Amino acid sequence: MSLLALEVEGLRCLSKTRLELHPHVNLVAGANGAGKTSILEAIYLLGRGRSFRTRLTERLIAHQADGLRVFGRTDDPTYPTLGFAFDRKEGLRARVAGREAQSLAELSVAFPVQIVDPGIHRLVEEGPAYRRRWLDWGVFHVEPGFVSTWADYSRALKQRNAALKMGSDPGAWEPELVRLGMTLSAARARTMALLEPHWGQTLAALLGEPVTLSYYQGWSQERSLAETLAATRERDLERGSTGSGAHRFDVQLRIDGRSAREVLSRGQQKLLGAALALAMARLAGSEGRRPPTLLLDDPAAELDPEHTQALLAEIRTMRGQLVVTALQPQGAQFATPDRAFHVEHGRVTTL
Repeated sequence: MSLLALEVEGLRCLSKTRLELHPHVNLVAGANGAGKTSILEAIYLLGRGRSFRTRLTERLIAHQADGLRVFGRTDDPTYPTLGFAFDRKEGLRARVAGREAQSLAELSVAFPVQIVDPGIHRLVEEGPAYRRRWLDWGVFHVEPGFVSTWADYSRALKQRNAALKMGSDPGAWEPELVRLGMTLSAARARTMALLEPHWGQTLAALLGEPVTLSYYQGWSQERSLAETLAATRERDLERGSTGSGAHRFDVQLRIDGRSAREVLSRGQQKLLGAALALAMARLAGSEGRRPPTLLLDDPAAELDPEHTQALLAEIRTMRGQLVVTALQPQGAQFATPDRAFHVEHGRVTTL
């Protein structure tokens, strides 16, 4: 799938605007602060229902505006239109193919989108929350039924945590938590196995370091999840929450047994984060699935020219649509983009 048209209103500094996008390479050029990244943010909202820059959607609304609206038209007859709106009073609304979406997961089904931005190093440097989102996005696209299982698990976890906070016996919720947690863990492990060849290829092209990925399921392999919940019940009662389970998983990145974040520079961490994003995008678009739209924000940030070229060369091998930002029309270092735009003071023009 490709996004063919984008309409944005009330988002950050962007004026009310419309872009006709190309199915392949699109370049968005402009000075820092002009609104380039906000265009990527608008596209990301259509596929994820949230920003990649802030957890608070209200912060995206332009000054003195009551809300924001993003509309997209695609080349997919099943999902020809996408819509995302957030109002200060009415909250969030999403539409897929002209109807109200029941959940934001419907946006991700309709429009897979992945991003490599200057903050991609957080996949390596920071805690497991970023890596959890990274892995579960991939599992969502290769494992049918994953979202509904995760929703059921979340409800069971909420019930167990409620019992813990009340000081009640949480045992009644544990069989369901165990059953669903094992299903989630198995789906994630399968996805990690499928990712391996894509990971090896992308890592070799970008970094050249022997970084290993390992999946931590959220509890010790020496015990079953049922045994773990029983063994940690008293501790969970003390803190009022469930400390082990499928919600506590992580993906560990190591070089010669050491944590990658302890070994790599910031620039190398960015390359490693980009490798994670690109490898997962390859997996999501493999075996007849639709390749995701790839957003590339300021690829030269914190990279030397050699590694910038390596990143761009790897991206050129990707299938699907690309939207890339740069300071100058020639700054993205692609030979000739299929379509180019210029952003200045929040206004977008086609070059």
